[in-house]
Amino acid sequence: MKRHEMNPIITRQDIPEVGPRLTDVSSVFNPGAVKFKDRYLLLLRVQSRGRETFFLKAESPDGVNFKVDDQPVHFAGLEKVPQKIYHCYDARITRLEGRYTIVFAMDMDDACRLGLARTDDFESYEFLGFISEEDSRNGVLFPEKIRGKYMLLERPNKFRIPGGPASGTTIVLSESDDLRAWRRAAAVAGGRFHYWDELIGAGPPPVKTRAGWLLIYHGVATHLSSAHIYQAGVMLLGLDDPAQVIARCPDNILEPREIYELTGQVPNVVFPSGLIVEEFDSEGFARPHSRVLVYYGAADTSVGLAVTTIKELILQAQLGGAPE
Repeated sequence: MKRHEMNPIITRQDIPEVGPRLTDVSSVFNPGAVKFKDRYLLLLRVQSRGRETFFLKAESPDGVNFKVDDQPVHFAGLEKVPQKIYHCYDARITRLEGRYTIVFAMDMDDACRLGLARTDDFESYEFLGFISEEDSRNGVLFPEKIRGKYMLLERPNKFRIPGGPASGTTIVLSESDDLRAWRRAAAVAGGRFHYWDELIGAGPPPVKTRAGWLLIYHGVATHLSSAHIYQAGVMLLGLDDPAQVIARCPDNILEPREIYELTGQVPNVVFPSGLIVEEFDSEGFARPHSRVLVYYGAADTSVGLAVTTIKELILQAQLGGAPE
């Protein structure tokens, strides 16, 4: 992936003051992304000086130059949740059955839960409920049913980084008949101890290609004494069985190198969370030569953009061959 020359494309200076809570904010990162009516939209994770988290929408005509709304996104129905919600963050957006579904993380007293919301116009949003019962993060929906079921990738938080938050070593597949009640179906991929992706989690929602479901994911190297390093990789999953890993890249495809990725709230982080594919064929498959825009959080402080193609991402996944 190639970093855009305008990086970082969104910084804290781009966030309008929404007093009194969002004034001179601390950071903006980990956006969900979608193309809607020929406009590029991001749902940004914005942190106040009190480290409270808000969603703000940003809109662009070209996918690079964004204008950020001056009002936070409100999910109708979220106020009815009886448990205390501390933070909602890291939106992933999927167009599913003609509507837009949003999966996001919710920090509660007992765990991080996955929440589900829906919108038709990115003006009003409806909270549909929790879709995880246990501590889980990095939830992404597939854009269509597979074998008659809705499918979700998520990352149970079964591992705790020493001195850090709960994390996970395995991406798992869950399925549902109605988007409300979910059951775990299979483990998909695990971390590779001693390499760049010891801890892993899904990035943006999967993309349908002729070679399989293309999934960009993040990997964390934890074996380095100086820091945990967040990087990006890619794998291909079976079209009819997304629990099957067809191919997985041996090396990362994006790693922290620039100053805005190396320094910030959490140093040494590139965290892919939003993806826009420009071209699909008549059967809904991404065209190999289509441009792909990947939006990522940089050091949990700003938003970066990397540009690539479907063909290049597939090639990088296939360099690793089929897992043993």
